[in-house]
Amino acid sequence: MADGMMRALVCESYGPPETLPLREIAIPQPGPGEVLIKTQAAGVNFPETLIIENKYQIKPPLPFSPGGELSGVIAEVGLGVDGFKLGDRVAALTNWGAFAEYVIARAERTTHVPDGMPLDVAAAFTMAYGTSHHALKQRARLQPGETLLVLGAAGGVGLAAVELGKVMGAHVIAGASSPEKLQIAAEYGADALIDYSAQDLKATLKELTGGKGVDVVYDPVGDRLAEPAFRSIGWEGRYLVVGFAGGQIPTLPLNLPLVKGASIVGVFWGDFVARSPALHAENMAELYAWHAEGRLKPLISARFPLERGGDAIRWIQDRKAKGKVLVEVGEAG
Repeated sequence: MADGMMRALVCESYGPPETLPLREIAIPQPGPGEVLIKTQAAGVNFPETLIIENKYQIKPPLPFSPGGELSGVIAEVGLGVDGFKLGDRVAALTNWGAFAEYVIARAERTTHVPDGMPLDVAAAFTMAYGTSHHALKQRARLQPGETLLVLGAAGGVGLAAVELGKVMGAHVIAGASSPEKLQIAAEYGADALIDYSAQDLKATLKELTGGKGVDVVYDPVGDRLAEPAFRSIGWEGRYLVVGFAGGQIPTLPLNLPLVKGASIVGVFWGDFVARSPALHAENMAELYAWHAEGRLKPLISARFPLERGGDAIRWIQDRKAKGKVLVEVGEAG
């Protein structure tokens, strides 16, 4: 049984990431249906920038540790948990709590990490690939030969969407805010590139698609990009609302989906995992298999120690991330 104290980055009052202190707190104990994981690494994602300022849809009581995904090894198993034992290599989703040396996770939100995947890679895998896979497969029903536009194409979920779009047989157009970011999207398989800080998004998409428009838009950015992207959608296109990393939540004239026969489709992957754990497990099995085949290659572009977890969140907030950012907590494995 794990007992004693651990280090954790703690949100004690709402505010910017620079205000998060490192504390010594008691190691939590798993309840029924839960596991205790000794953390190796935690992935850093856009929700962390919101949850510490009380702007996210999930609002944990203060104090709490941020961090919604992690990898590590099972340290303790709660009552009624089957399928996990001490020492198992796992990845888990937690909503919050992952920036700590030990983390409680629900067993149904925990998956075995294949032997061929390093644990640091596993910490960068679940949320980005899980979100984008669910978005493209279940929500957009992306078909081989369709055209997919990915906005924010060099970020964590965006780069995963570029890779997955190619694996699923789509023609992928990557949009990003700099040539450097677009170069990464190209290296990950994008067929065409748009620098929307320098090019007109709508006009360029019209040219790239011969006026037909794109079949699916994957949008984790929102803000000023949403309307020109939606105006570039083709007949019966699907517009995936993934997030609002651009800052502002956009509004769209509802005549646009009408005249295009198009759909605006919400992607709330965290709720999908909670509501459909069996389908989530199927999705993760497919993703792990594609990784084992070498078809998915997660990019980890920045790593921060636990005591600098606030700097990692700021890195995401300032949109410096290319691929994934990690907070490293334990030993490599």
